[in-house]
Amino acid sequence: AAAQGSTMAARLSVCRWGAAPAAVHRGPLVSWWRCSSTLADTVYDVVVSGGGLVGAAMACALGHDIHFRDKKILLLEAGPKKVMERLPETYSNRVSSISPGSATLLSSFGAWDHICKMRYRAFRRMQVWDACSEALIMFDKDNFDDMGYIVENDVIMHALTKQLEAVSDRVTVRYRSKAVGYTWPCPFPMTDSSPWVHITLGDGSTLQTKLLIGADGHNSGVRQAAGIQNVSWNYDQSAVVATLYLSEATENNVAWQRFLPSGPIALLPLSDTLSSLVWSTSHEHAAELVSMDEEKFVDAINSAFWSDANHTDFINSTGTALQYAIALLKPTKVSARQLPPSVARVDAKSRVLFPLGLGHAAEYVRPRVALIGDAAHRVHPLAGQGVNMGFGDISSLVHHLSTAAFNGRDLGSMSHLTGYETDRQRHNTALLAATDLLKRLYSTSATPLVLLRTWGLQATNALSPLKEQIMAFASK
Repeated sequence: AAAQGSTMAARLSVCRWGAAPAAVHRGPLVSWWRCSSTLADTVYDVVVSGGGLVGAAMACALGHDIHFRDKKILLLEAGPKKVMERLPETYSNRVSSISPGSATLLSSFGAWDHICKMRYRAFRRMQVWDACSEALIMFDKDNFDDMGYIVENDVIMHALTKQLEAVSDRVTVRYRSKAVGYTWPCPFPMTDSSPWVHITLGDGSTLQTKLLIGADGHNSGVRQAAGIQNVSWNYDQSAVVATLYLSEATENNVAWQRFLPSGPIALLPLSDTLSSLVWSTSHEHAAELVSMDEEKFVDAINSAFWSDANHTDFINSTGTALQYAIALLKPTKVSARQLPPSVARVDAKSRVLFPLGLGHAAEYVRPRVALIGDAAHRVHPLAGQGVNMGFGDISSLVHHLSTAAFNGRDLGSMSHLTGYETDRQRHNTALLAATDLLKRLYSTSATPLVLLRTWGLQATNALSPLKEQIMAFASK
């Protein structure tokens, strides 16, 4: 018995570098080395921390992957399970613009079929124009294919939940469960050490995983615990979202965006009579918009889309001259300007605001750790690419992990995790930089910059190959 006791004590012994006191370990997410193994811990092949849209989609994609049929996957979600007994009549004010590439990902594991049976709205054109000039750019396709889809986040989440239930034999979902501590494998493994990541949950239970995927938002605890640096800053803007009723029923298949000096305002189609508003503006103005009465709010929206108060004769005449020159040099058909719909009223409970910022992790991966979605990058909503970037992360990471599983490799190895990081950083950093540049370029009414962006919009609108490249990049 004494021998058995000493053996068990040896198994549970801890060898720590920079060991944190117990009080610290029980606190917020911390990172420290431990060279021990608790035999009672359940070992998973993959643990996804964070059950939002991106985290749930990641677990779905792995659960439905043919090469993961013999793997154990766990999804940790701090909130309760969201159950939609029936589709509500009122639309949610939180929607996402889903690119064709993201729709393909959701289709690959059956979620898009559920979305199609509920509700979504396709848009086939996108008109972007400047409030300080007549310059605009119209994105559309000659064959009138869908450019994207506006879908309520709750509808996407319901579809993902359904598909998680379909693979419950492979994917375990623990709701109301949050990781409060992560312990990484020792850099110098010992005879009795564990090679996996140890996770401590809020209820005191522990588990292990061969690969930890952080999908826990822009304040990612996984990223912080892994010691991954994050470049970030807050913009001087907040976004106001609301559900709007149009003055009259229309085909409503155009996504509208106008750049105001205070920030971009977008109108996204939901149905023949409804659209979703995303208005990025100063914190003070955003608070004012949320608190003002309905009539003033509706007037402010219509004025933002229709008013020419920021125009100047010099900019207009210069822009007209350039447009005339472009028409002489390239006398091809250019998409005609369309007028946006007018707004009649707003859903009373739909107005809310949230602050905006940019963030990017210096690394997406470490040994046995990968970041996806907002944990790896945070972007301004003006390009409508936030969730699409996260779904793009999933497509890439699943591809690399599926190949590793097929070849019998260690899922937490850097040999294939770095391939994911390279793929996605090339795409995401370019998009983050372009979005940040556009935000800064359009957040001013200074004449030289207005003139520069006027010429840029007009030239881009006239160059069909360039527009096609932009659409192809955004549709991934």
